[in-house]
Amino acid sequence: MPLKPKSQEDEYFAKQEAIKLRKLALKAAQEMAADEKKRLRDLHYMHCPKCGLKMHTVKINAIEVDKCFGCGGLFFDDGELEKVSGRENGFFHAVHEVLDKD
Repeated sequence: MPLKPKSQEDEYFAKQEAIKLRKLALKAAQEMAADEKKRLRDLHYMHCPKCGLKMHTVKINAIEVDKCFGCGGLFFDDGELEKVSGRENGFFHAVHEVLDKD
């Protein structure tokens, strides 16, 4: 149980100590969050969202896309579908605009 400061000087140092402890706690939380993000990325990166098996990169029309040989899924990163289909400024762009509106 913290003691009540007896003077303004004690109060000042108590506040400074509290600020220091808060900064240390925030730094530890950020480091833990970064470690957790890395752990989750290592756990899920290049795994099929449908069946969970490891995906492999294949080339389609000089574009690298992610392929799951377990379930046959083909997964595109942002913009890859348009490049593969050759419709970069056409239909898919319009669909993307509609879906991005809030």
